[in-house]
Amino acid sequence: MFRPDRKVDLIKAVFFDWSNTLARYVPSREELQSQALGEFGFSITPTEIAPGIALADRYLIEEGAASPVRLRSREEQGKVFARYEQMVFDNAGVKMPVGSEIFTRFIARLNELYRNLEFALYDDVLPTLKNLKKRGLILALVTNVDADMDYILNDTGLSAFLDFIVTSGDVGYAKPNPEIFLAALKKAGVAAGEALHVGDQYDIDVLGAKAAGIMPVLLDRKDIFSDVIDCERVQSLVELARYVR
Repeated sequence: MFRPDRKVDLIKAVFFDWSNTLARYVPSREELQSQALGEFGFSITPTEIAPGIALADRYLIEEGAASPVRLRSREEQGKVFARYEQMVFDNAGVKMPVGSEIFTRFIARLNELYRNLEFALYDDVLPTLKNLKKRGLILALVTNVDADMDYILNDTGLSAFLDFIVTSGDVGYAKPNPEIFLAALKKAGVAAGEALHVGDQYDIDVLGAKAAGIMPVLLDRKDIFSDVIDCERVQSLVELARYVR
């Protein structure tokens, strides 16, 4: 049921998360992990890998919120990403000790595969952005991706609809830290009560937006957050039309 905490006619800006909100990896990270493990003699399916990646992603988010990983020493970065991979392994029952010769070779191979990753937009993205843009809304990307997004947005056609981008690298803070949302509000020139933020992660998108006073909308494409009742929840971006006028 639609229960907005403020009148929809006040909304002037909509902020979007990137990964698993507007775009997905092709092939998926689960598929790449499964492929790499298979090359080293471990038969683990992408489905079996998925819970470990979700757990490790949360760990990486927490690390980034405490201190941006990109600003740490190479040694510290290596420890973080080794811990990330170990969490994936532990959850999938893979025995490959960090620091072992096979672990080092596995990471090198995984990095090779990751260089071939591409992004693909979900089918509901462009129709939704076109619709919201016609309504005169300010549209922006607010993401923890710490990289130059311009070429990706140009390739996917999103640059024609987004007014600006705010990344964790720009601000020095990652979601759920409210500072990244406050930076987006400043760029948009709107008050917190005049913005929505749409993302697929409760801990970083919903709680982060709330901390900044922004109305969160949880995108739950796979209907895994059915128990969440303290924010608006949609299963398709098309549903965002009912939140604005």
